[in-house]
Amino acid sequence: MTLSPEIIGLAAEIVESLRARGETLSTAESLTAGAVSSAIVTTAGASDVFVGAVTAYRDEIKISHLSVDPAVLDKHTSVSEQVAVAMAQGAIKSLGTTWAIATTGVAGPNPLDGHPVGAVWVAIEGPVCETIELSLSGERESVRNAATASAIATFARILRHRN
Repeated sequence: MTLSPEIIGLAAEIVESLRARGETLSTAESLTAGAVSSAIVTTAGASDVFVGAVTAYRDEIKISHLSVDPAVLDKHTSVSEQVAVAMAQGAIKSLGTTWAIATTGVAGPNPLDGHPVGAVWVAIEGPVCETIELSLSGERESVRNAATASAIATFARILRHRN
């Protein structure tokens, strides 16, 4: 996965902002498979704020490692706002962080559980909570890159506008 200089710059901004606030970050990733956490740790000193990540590609890992309720998965599928939020909340609880970023969706090449390729949910949980729904196009790698970039950019914006 290739990250743009802009995303690497935003990741550095996130690390500096969290360091200045004395806050910490974890991630819970499905379709991005660790790319969000990888972007964060491109910044030297990220270990001051980044605690860890759970790559929960399969539903059973979402349940066992992030405490996502199986009933939520059954009702909404893994490609949903509800599951993204539950993943982020599970990361905060499991890893003891101030913030968590979660990603879930369909990178392709085939649809999943009735969701088209490019359907993505990002959840950011912490002192401010926000979800974003993305409808991305392109091949698998471009969907994953765009989801990663959106998660990083959204979190940087949240931190920038938080007092």
